[in-house]
Amino acid sequence: MSENSNATGFNVSFDFVPRAYRPAKPRSFGMTEIRAPYYNTFGTRHLQDVFDVAGQWVDGIKWAGGSFSLVPPEQVRKFSDIAHENDAYVSSGGWIETVLRYGDDAVDHYLREAKDVGFDVIEISTGFIMLPTSGLERLVDKVVKAGLKAKPELGIQIGSGGDSSEAELAAESAKDIGDLVDRGKRALDAGASIIMIESEGITENVVEWNTAAAASIINGLGLENVMFEAADGPVFEWYVKNYGNECNLFVDHSQILQLEGLRQNVWGNKSTWGRVINPRP
Repeated sequence: MSENSNATGFNVSFDFVPRAYRPAKPRSFGMTEIRAPYYNTFGTRHLQDVFDVAGQWVDGIKWAGGSFSLVPPEQVRKFSDIAHENDAYVSSGGWIETVLRYGDDAVDHYLREAKDVGFDVIEISTGFIMLPTSGLERLVDKVVKAGLKAKPELGIQIGSGGDSSEAELAAESAKDIGDLVDRGKRALDAGASIIMIESEGITENVVEWNTAAAASIINGLGLENVMFEAADGPVFEWYVKNYGNECNLFVDHSQILQLEGLRQNVWGNKSTWGRVINPRP
């Protein structure tokens, strides 16, 4: 770092410019999780480029929609190896909804193979299935006993997680926010590491954002215990603007630097430019 360094602790250029505080990895708050191949198909060379450029700001990668089940296992392992070499975890995404339909043996097989290809986190999504809270607790316990971290994905919208249309989701109606908070608390007590919050019904595929739901979730579960899906610029800006740069957020891999620039207060839009502050400890 240069003579005029602000001692950011990171290898960055132009480090004489003051920045909002960001802890080094491994982080337990202000985490950024990025999407692995799904909407965009890319390979290990592209992922390595992403980490070479922006790896300091990536805490984990998340496969989506069971996309790893369409990729040769050696390629999935290479993705895991690159993430681990850069101090990032690997999450399964929510494919367990598919596996659960085939019984307990399939779930056990899934967890064994997940470890074999280098996954660290199993996301337990329930957008398409009717899973009681007691069943969620048992799944969390099973994942933890398998030596993996459990990350339940909870939401208020029935049918979320499949990129359904706004009209389709509106026809399904929404769940009670108090139920989500209760399920989240019980999952954390059962050993879950963090709770992923599904964006549909809150900031995605809705006529008007349900910001009250986001506030109730944060107040009920604690900012450090939740990660919000926010793969849209105005959405992650809203979270940082309203809750500071310690929000845990899931974004597309193309958005890492845009989000981090906002977190560190090096850039922003009209309502956030120069306003994101976090003093050093």
